[in-house]
Formats: sequence, structure tokens, C-alpha cells
Amino acid sequence: MSRSRIVVVGAGFAGYRTARTLSRLARDRADITLLNPTDYFLYLPLLPHVATGVLEPRRVTVSLSGTLPHVRLALGEADGVDLERHRVTYTDPEGGRGELPYDRLVLSVGSVNKLLPVPGVAEHAHGFRGMPEALYLRDHITRQTELAAAAPDPETCRARCTFVVVGAGYTGVELAAHGSLFTDALVRKQPLRQGIRPRWLLLDIAGRVLPELDRRLSVTAERVLRRRGVDVRTRTSVKEATSVGVLLDDGDAVDTRTLVWCVGVRPDPLVAGLGRPLQKGRLCVDTCLQVPGHPEVFACGDAAAVPDLTRPGEVTPMTAQHAWRQGATAGRNVAASLGIGTRRAYRHRDLGFTVDLGGAQAAANPFGVPLSGPLAGAVTRGCHLAALPGNRVRVAADWLLDSVLPRQAVQLGLVRSWSVPLESASPELARLPRPDAHDNDRHPQAPGHSPPKEEPDDEQQ
Repeated sequence: MSRSRIVVVGAGFAGYRTARTLSRLARDRADITLLNPTDYFLYLPLLPHVATGVLEPRRVTVSLSGTLPHVRLALGEADGVDLERHRVTYTDPEGGRGELPYDRLVLSVGSVNKLLPVPGVAEHAHGFRGMPEALYLRDHITRQTELAAAAPDPETCRARCTFVVVGAGYTGVELAAHGSLFTDALVRKQPLRQGIRPRWLLLDIAGRVLPELDRRLSVTAERVLRRRGVDVRTRTSVKEATSVGVLLDDGDAVDTRTLVWCVGVRPDPLVAGLGRPLQKGRLCVDTCLQVPGHPEVFACGDAAAVPDLTRPGEVTPMTAQHAWRQGATAGRNVAASLGIGTRRAYRHRDLGFTVDLGGAQAAANPFGVPLSGPLAGAVTRGCHLAALPGNRVRVAADWLLDSVLPRQAVQLGLVRSWSVPLESASPELARLPRPDAHDNDRHPQAPGHSPPKEEPDDEQQ
């Protein structure tokens, strides 16, 4: 009897959990292949820790081959699915083409940065969805603070040490909270001009920070941010962006060299090309995560519109918590389709949320119990350690060292601004130069991408 071929596309929270579940349940009956552009699972909630020098990059990246036994890793980026021929096509890291046949397919391609039609944003803002963006931002913040300390006039100094974050959701709040601590630590070693200190602005069109979470979490987070000097502006957004500043929709002009775009995410464009029904850009599935009309195809995570059985008529939000649990359900249901166990509908129970605000501060409501301060900080980091599928000891060690040692303020220069464009279908990959380009070529590109517009390097701005 031939073994079934299972292909899982994407190794985010949903895809990784699906593959792990299948490696345990179906390894004796199926050949499992995981297609992903990188060889690691990225634990996104700790990305602000990387961008602000708390954790080293490898701490939040978990090896796929090292933690997924009986799963074959195919390195590449999916660019097409033929539902009739049961084939997934992809491009490998060196530009080669590949094809994976399947008997069962799990689409867990995740999401990318959400873009809005704001002039200048695509050219001058950077997102915060992948490791390259976090590494770029850590270098950029360090560089701008160092350049501010050496600036020839107060105006340039203020502009370089002003950091604007658009989007006061989970990611934006944590980035601004950690970022303010990071820049304060940097200027203690390299003081700015007298009377000038780093300035962080957090903008959102909503009426409060963390609008998608419990109001008590919002109040706690905003109190901590304002206490650290973060300028929180609700019902405000960017009207226009340039290389030297942003114009806000309230008429205020802010001189800055840093604009970080955290306004949310949209489903990976791959699902739009399948020709199947979509809901708000997400692939429609039933309660068992199967695509109607194609029982051999499953979808989960941000790319899937999964019915929320606790809120009839609605779909589950695009959160890591849902993606992680949907991955387990998808893995079980794929195994059930092969005669292993029984399938089940996806139903969730809200376990609460945690928001890490840096230092000993956090806001959390585990199982609906509101917490703040150091207790919330301990609960938050404990939850992260419990959720991490690897590197727990190393992460805990880095946190311990950060609490007793000063931050290492160095810029490695590994990721340039043109390598991490905001408008990218692959935030997990840094854009690379053409194979025939020289080192100083200003028009690098990656397979499937057009060259970026001419843009000055950070040092020249």
C-alpha cells in the first residue's frame, strides 16, 4: 500500500503546529513535507526583544529539521497551487523552480503587512513581520541615536532621535514600550545635546491603544507608555511620509528618520490566486478547516476564514493564539482523513492575552484575571517560555543577563533599508541583489520582485 503525500505550506504558528501534530500521528502512514522559505519557525511575539537588543536573533528562531522528526523540509516560497492536478509550485532560495505533488494539502501561509494608500509610506516606512525587519530596525535605531549624538545642530539631533510607530495594536505597543527603554539605554552611554532626549510617538486611528483587547489591558499599557514618555496619540494617523518626516492628519508635522508600520496584516496573496471563495481576503473553510469542494485541502491560521463557533456568523481573529490551536486541529483532521482518529470542528476557549511592556512591566489577563506590574511581567514571560517549542533555556538566560548587564549597542550592518521593503509578500526574507549585480548596485531584487525605487541609505539621509 502506497504512503499518502501530505504537503504543509508555511511554517508559522499554524503550519508548524500542523506539521508537529502530523509527525506524531501520521508518520507511519504518510510522507510529510513542509514547504517554507526559511529553515526555522519564528516566534513572532518576541520579535520586539530582538529589535531592541534584549534577545539574540537565534533565540526566537526554532530549527524545523531539529524539532520536527519525520517531516521533510523543502526550502522555498510557494507561488501557485493547482487544485485539480494536486500540485504546489514553488521557487527555491536560489531562484530554481520546484513542484510538490500531494494527496493532502494544508495551506498555512500566514499574512503580510497591510498597506494603506498613504503617500510616501511604501517608500519610507518599514514593517515588523520578520527577522530581517527586526535586525534592520535594531541597527537603524542604534545608528540614528549615534548620529543624533553627533548631529551638528539641535534640529537634526531631535529628528534623528524621534521614532514614529503607526498602529497601537499588540505589535506597535510592544515595540514602542521596548523601544523607549532601548533608546534611553543608548543615550546613557552617548548623551544627546542638553535638553534633548529620545522621543517615541505611537499613533492609531482607534480611540485607545490595544483596541482589539480588553479595555483593562489598554489602560494598563497606555499608563506604562506615558510614564516612559511615549507620546500616545489616538484617533491620529499619517497623512504623508517623506525621507525626513511625516505629516499627521491633525496637521502636525514631525521631523523623523524612522517610520515603523504596524497597522495590521492581510492574508498572504497566494490564497487569492486559488479561485476559491474568500472572506476579507481569507480562504473560506468549514468548521473542520476543509476547503469546500476540495476535501483533500485544509487551511488554517491567518490565511483561513475559520468559522468562530463561539460567535455565530463571525470568523476567528488573525492571532497567534488561534493559529497555534488551529494547527493542532488541522493536523488531527488530516490524520483522520487517512483513517487515524476522528475529525473534529475547531472550537476555542479564550485563555486571555499578555502584552510585554519591557523591563518588569506587562499587562495580562490570563483566564480573564487582570494583572499588571511585575506580576504580569512574570506571568507574561512564563507564558512565552511555555509556548516556545525550543530555546527556552537560552531565552531565559538572555532575559537574566539583560536584567543585570547593559545592552550591547552595536550596529552589524547585515540588513540594509532596501532589503526590507514594506510592500513585500515575503517579510521573512531579505531582498537580495541580482546575481549579476555588483556590491554597490543600488537596484537589488529577489525572484518575483521588481527592483525598488532609488532610495538613499540611512547614513545619507
